[in-house]
Amino acid sequence: MDDYYMREGSHLRLFDKMGAHVITHEGVNGVHFAVWAPNARRVSVVGDFNEWDGRRHVMRLRGDTGIWEIFIPDIGIGRPYKYEIIGSDNQRLPLKADPFAFQSELRPATASITADPFHHVWADHEHRKYWRETDARRQPISIYEVHAGSWQQHEDGRFLSWDELGDRLIPYVVDLGFTHIEFLPISEYPYDPSWGYQTTGLYAPTARFGDPEGFARFVDGAHQAGIGVILDWVPAHFPTDEHGLARFDGTALYEHADPRMGMHPDWNTAIYNFGRREVLAYLVNNALFWAEKYHLDGLRVDAVASMLYLDYSRKDGEWIPNDQGGRENLDAVHFLQEMNKDLYGTHPGVMTIAEESTSWPMVTRPVHEGGLGFGFKWNMGFMHDTLQYLAREPLFRKHHHDEITFGLMYAFAENFVLPLSHDEVVHGKGTLLQKMSGDDWQKFATLRAYYGFMWGYPGKKLLFMGQEFAQRNEWNEARSLDWHLLNQPAHESMHKLVKDLNQMYRSHAALHARDCEGEGFSWLVVDDAENSVFAWLRSSPGESPVAVVSNMTPVPRHDYQLPLPMDGIWREIMNTDSSDYGGSGLGNGGQVTAWSGESQGWPAHVSMTLPPLSTILLEFAGH
Repeated sequence: MDDYYMREGSHLRLFDKMGAHVITHEGVNGVHFAVWAPNARRVSVVGDFNEWDGRRHVMRLRGDTGIWEIFIPDIGIGRPYKYEIIGSDNQRLPLKADPFAFQSELRPATASITADPFHHVWADHEHRKYWRETDARRQPISIYEVHAGSWQQHEDGRFLSWDELGDRLIPYVVDLGFTHIEFLPISEYPYDPSWGYQTTGLYAPTARFGDPEGFARFVDGAHQAGIGVILDWVPAHFPTDEHGLARFDGTALYEHADPRMGMHPDWNTAIYNFGRREVLAYLVNNALFWAEKYHLDGLRVDAVASMLYLDYSRKDGEWIPNDQGGRENLDAVHFLQEMNKDLYGTHPGVMTIAEESTSWPMVTRPVHEGGLGFGFKWNMGFMHDTLQYLAREPLFRKHHHDEITFGLMYAFAENFVLPLSHDEVVHGKGTLLQKMSGDDWQKFATLRAYYGFMWGYPGKKLLFMGQEFAQRNEWNEARSLDWHLLNQPAHESMHKLVKDLNQMYRSHAALHARDCEGEGFSWLVVDDAENSVFAWLRSSPGESPVAVVSNMTPVPRHDYQLPLPMDGIWREIMNTDSSDYGGSGLGNGGQVTAWSGESQGWPAHVSMTLPPLSTILLEFAGH
């Protein structure tokens, strides 16, 4: 039956069969190896147990599937190995790591390692049960994006282990009020400056931070602390390192043979052949593997746009149209739909998040409705437009008012995550603080106002590490964040603001329960370009509504007339200009009183003070 399902491409437990598994066979302990190499003339397992001699352990071919297998007795866990492959042209290929390796050597070594079967006893039942039984779209989701190698390091530059990260990172994230940690890719990769986005071992947690069991302990610890763990996942492309998947059996096996389909011009990497059922099954199984074996809460799928378009980053003549003559990669669409169907079908508590930077329709609609089936999509337009707006001199923002208002035209077309990610703080782009216009005081005030604006804006939240305390230096994967900045009042105050914003977001259903539905959003002030003021209402059935008001100029607005949906007391639950956060301390004494009387189509209004470069949030507290 394994052969049948493998041939069909529908086997959903390949990771139980492929790769290296420590087993007992006919009373003998050893390791069973299995690898797909249908065009090879000979495949052998080589390692320190046979002097790396390919004549010693030649595998047998299961002809129907192209899978080679062997049982080698009297070897156990922790043994490095590779596959020696003789191609159909009788040429010996460079030794290949196992595509299904569950553990790898620490770079620069590249061998696979026979891994110990999991002994971890999970204690995260309550966490997983909660997310299985809830609608993630209606939950507060605030994501702390982390590069595990540079969040913190030892003084000598060594990486923290998973256990050390568990002791430091998990309490830090809990204290800040984030709901999830999202790791840049941690599946095995050879080149540190790729940040993990050029992976050679999709099934192996990188050896940089310890063994696979350590990663399992980290995830379990996070879950017991109420924190979800999301993994950046890269099924779009793979590097051409000779020990990896490229021309694995001497032919274009995992990739397209034609470079117009099989090579990525931006990254000089190989593109998976999504139309080949074995390749599709390899990738789908990998998504299921992380959810099952490591209890991951989600996969953020990298570079989805590059998968969807055959002409992505290509000039005319450099790409091949699909069967209908179009630019859509129909095989990639089918793969993404199958991956989402199988993952949500078998692990309903897991979410998938697409990094998709175009206007491809229905990314987060169910597959049976014609969508791609993702749970969420990064809102790249929000990130681009708001950062562009806030980089402008405040005097000129009134001429670009629509850079803020336009985003609400499509804010509910998908289930969005608002990403202020690692991509925005590298390659000379500067940090978020540096992007803000003005002198240092204005930069801090604008960034505080921006965070308040974003936490009040519809959509889930994502913030890259270091931005919670306004890192000044651009991120560098080779060194730790500048933690000494927390000793400086302006940075410590920003840290406190992010903590309070997360607490506010999580404790007020009006700010999260309708993040993905237009019924929870109404404009209060949309056209005050002259003053660069924006105001809207967030609401949820049965909950007190919250008004969000942003003044994006350094000019305080006294006696500002704000329309509201009801008269009575409105309590100030956030003022980013508060002296607690390093602001000027201007405000409204903690609350305002709205009076009956029609104003801009609303039945009540209030006269209030808008501090300079600030966002204020008001919750209705009663009559």
